[in-house]
Amino acid sequence: MRASRLVSLLLLLQTRGRTTAQELADALEVSVRTIYRDIESLGAAGVPVYADRGPAGGYRLLEGWRTRLTGLTGPEAEALFLAGVPGPAAELGLASVVAAAELKVRAALPGDLADRTGRIRQRFHLDAPGWFRHPEPVPHLETLAGAVWEDRLVRLRYRRWRAPREVSRTVAPLGVVLKAGRWYLVARCGEQVRTYRVGAVLDAVVTEERHDRPDDFDLAAYWREWTARYERDVYRGEARIRLTVAALEFMPYVFPPEMSRAARAAAGEPGPDGWLETTVPIESARHAHAELLKLGAEVEVLSPAELRDRFTATAHALTRLYPADAEAGSADAPASPASA
Repeated sequence: MRASRLVSLLLLLQTRGRTTAQELADALEVSVRTIYRDIESLGAAGVPVYADRGPAGGYRLLEGWRTRLTGLTGPEAEALFLAGVPGPAAELGLASVVAAAELKVRAALPGDLADRTGRIRQRFHLDAPGWFRHPEPVPHLETLAGAVWEDRLVRLRYRRWRAPREVSRTVAPLGVVLKAGRWYLVARCGEQVRTYRVGAVLDAVVTEERHDRPDDFDLAAYWREWTARYERDVYRGEARIRLTVAALEFMPYVFPPEMSRAARAAAGEPGPDGWLETTVPIESARHAHAELLKLGAEVEVLSPAELRDRFTATAHALTRLYPADAEAGSADAPASPASA
C-alpha cells in the first residue's frame, strides 16, 4: 500500500509541479507527517525532489526530470476504457480523437492488459438518455465547447420558457455538462454564473475577445450546488390529493422523482375503500394538472382551488366528448393507467 502511495506522490509532483505538503496530504488522504516521511523515501531512492522555502514554497521535482513509472494495473486499464463515452465525445466533435487515444493506450499496454480492455466494451455500455427520450439536437455544442476551451466570449441567441421567449446575451463560457442525455452550458453573464440548455441555443458566435477564467471556479462543485438548488426551488407549491393505493404505487413510473417521493412519504393510511390522502409538491397548477392526469380517474384534487377547477373543466370537456351511453355496460370501460 505504501509503495502505491509513493508512486501516486511521485506522479502528483510530476503533473502538478510545485505543491505544498498540505496539498499533497489532502490529495492522498494522509497526514502531513506521512508526506514528510514519503518525500524522504523518494529522495533516498534517488528521485530528485526539492523543497522550496517561504510562503510560495513547496515540493517539486528537478526541472525537466520525469519518471517512467507510469504503468497501469489491470483494474486501472479496465477503468480507463470503461470511462469512454463515444456518444458524448462524438457530439463534442472528439470521436476520432478519443478513438485515436484509445488505440495508442491499448498499443502501449502489455498483451494481457490490452486483451482485458477489449473485453470491457463487450460487457459494459453507457446509454445516458432516459427512457422514451430521443437525443436532443445540439448543433452549437461543438462551437460552445471550443469557446470553453479557448476562454473566448460568445454571443448567444437563446430560447427560454418565460417572456420574452427569445433573448441575446454575451457570455463567458466556463464549462459544459451532460446531464441525463441533455447538454448544458455553464457561463458567466455579467456578475452571475448561469446555466443554459445547449438544445435551446438558437445561434452562437464566438468572438475574438478572451475572458479571465476565475481561478477558484470548480465546475463539478458548481453543478452539484446548482442541481440541488434547482430541484429544491422548482416546486413552489403543494397540492393535496386523494388517490387509490394502486395510483400511489404507479407514481414512480410516470412522475418526476421528487413528486413521487414526497407523495409516498406524506401518504396517510388507506381507508376501507382503498383510497388515501397525501400531499405532492408542484411547480404550478398547469404543470400539476398535466402530471396528475396520468393517474386518470384514480386521483381527486382537494386543493388548491385553481388546480381542482382545472380538473373540473377537464372532466366536463371529457364528458362532452364521451357522453354516457345507456347501451354500453360499465364492464366495457377501459382500465385507468394506474390499474392497468
